[in-house]
Amino acid sequence: MSKYTAADIVRIVKEENIRFIRLQFTDIFGEFKNIAITASQLEKALNNQCMFDGSSVEGFVRIEESDMYLYPDYDSFLIFPWEDGCKVARMICDVYTPDGEPFAGDPRGLLKRVIKQAEDMGFDGFNVGPECEFFLFNYDDEGHPTTNTRDRGAYFELGPTDLGEDVRQAMCLTLEDMGFEIEASHHENANGQHEIDFKYADALSAADNIVTFKLAVKTIAHKRDMYATFMPKPVYGKAGNGMHVNMSLTKDGKNAFYDSDDRLGLSKTAYQFIAGILEHAKGMSAITNPLVNSYKRLVSGYEAPVYIAWSGSNRSPLVRVPASRGAGTRIELRNPDPSANPYLVLAVCLAAGLDGIRRGLTPPEGVEANLFEMDEDEREALGVKNLPSNLKEAVRAMKADSLIRETLGEHIFSCYVQHKTDEWDDYKIRVTQWELDHYLARY
Repeated sequence: MSKYTAADIVRIVKEENIRFIRLQFTDIFGEFKNIAITASQLEKALNNQCMFDGSSVEGFVRIEESDMYLYPDYDSFLIFPWEDGCKVARMICDVYTPDGEPFAGDPRGLLKRVIKQAEDMGFDGFNVGPECEFFLFNYDDEGHPTTNTRDRGAYFELGPTDLGEDVRQAMCLTLEDMGFEIEASHHENANGQHEIDFKYADALSAADNIVTFKLAVKTIAHKRDMYATFMPKPVYGKAGNGMHVNMSLTKDGKNAFYDSDDRLGLSKTAYQFIAGILEHAKGMSAITNPLVNSYKRLVSGYEAPVYIAWSGSNRSPLVRVPASRGAGTRIELRNPDPSANPYLVLAVCLAAGLDGIRRGLTPPEGVEANLFEMDEDEREALGVKNLPSNLKEAVRAMKADSLIRETLGEHIFSCYVQHKTDEWDDYKIRVTQWELDHYLARY
């Protein structure tokens, strides 16, 4: 059931004296975009009549076919609580063509299509709970972000050692004002690193929440003269930022992953879903870990998963099954990072899991030992393979996975592959500080 009608939004905007409304959407790579309109243009927006130049958005369309329309999701309407002066609200939009058809390059529309596939298979819900990590850093004297922090806190540190505590509290309160249910927040492993967890939601709402969360965190940090970054690995020798994704399916209103008669409390559907995730883990990596920098996080020794395996208990494999059972039964995918486009991440995760269900796949035996402490021969004996070690390998695996290509559709797939290939080609010819430190004085 919808929260708002068009009439509700018009009334709220008038009663609250809201002067601007931001019509927000994401590009293929997860960048949040927006067009701001004044309240006088609201009814035009609500009637799906707001147009923008799609050729100016990365990965959308060519200049000769540039007109695109924004269709706002009324239920995404909210008032930003941080604006000083005039009030500003927002609505998240789907992107449509002038013919009134969903645009093939719209990531939000893609996620909707995959959710429909789950519904066609008899599932009435795909629930997602993300765990987003971020760093708080200082600006330099010219206002540019650095990787400097005076914070020396570690896991679950308290103030005053945790110097980001006050900022994190302000973020939590702001997010609650925006309708989030904040379950917990804490200092993470590295100096200056933090995590705020919010309640799970249906997949589309969860993806909307992730992009809204990132915007809110960055905004509140900036207002406190700090820079929040979701870059996967901003500091050498420290843990990186992850975005663990907890997932479950429901059928007839009940958790489809739970079976009280199973040794681990998991249903056949859950095992098949896990098998699908493992089967397509390499092909999904360019989506779940989309940057050159993402693969600096996916290395052994920093708790980020490297090996394609699953477990009912330990945190070293790619997929973990948290202890909660019954309605809380879920699987946790541990390799995604928060630089990823959440709409694409959830779309390929769901598609991979559904593929496992359709084909009746069976996962290998769960690995309960610490994979990080095994040598290569021990892992090979268990049939454990590695995730791609860099973006080039990830793109190659993506191109080889027909399900991922089919799920993304030709428009998103081809644009994404080309962009990431260009990104790798640009990176590989750069001279890094490491090379200068190791070679300049010696040769």
